[in-house]
Amino acid sequence: MGDPETEVVFPRIKNDVLPFIYEAANGQFLSENIELIDKFATTIMLVSEGYPGSYTKGKGISGLELVKESTVFHAGTEKSEGKLKTNGGRVMAITSFGETIEEARQKSLDTASLIQYSGKNYRHDIGMDLIKLDN
Repeated sequence: MGDPETEVVFPRIKNDVLPFIYEAANGQFLSENIELIDKFATTIMLVSEGYPGSYTKGKGISGLELVKESTVFHAGTEKSEGKLKTNGGRVMAITSFGETIEEARQKSLDTASLIQYSGKNYRHDIGMDLIKLDN
């Protein structure tokens, strides 16, 4: 699995995934089923301006203390001089759950709007293809 696929799938898994990974690495498979949380999940990737091309690092990040309903996965961040700063093109992944994909998507978008740094970009269409299929 790649990034950001991992950030939307793994949070839905109820089981401890380490035994599954260990057994798979040794050519075995557990007879136990993977159990999933019965909710929708979406992930919005916050990126630096210019990504995937050239981008500037070291932009101060604020607003994380405002996040209440989502999980923030750090990707291209660093703590420098006591402050959180950008340190890559893919800065953070915002994952949210909802009873519908629309609700999960909106929570991720709302959370993405809380986090601030100069040059922040993200796609606003994440999940729209699935919403159109459902209607």
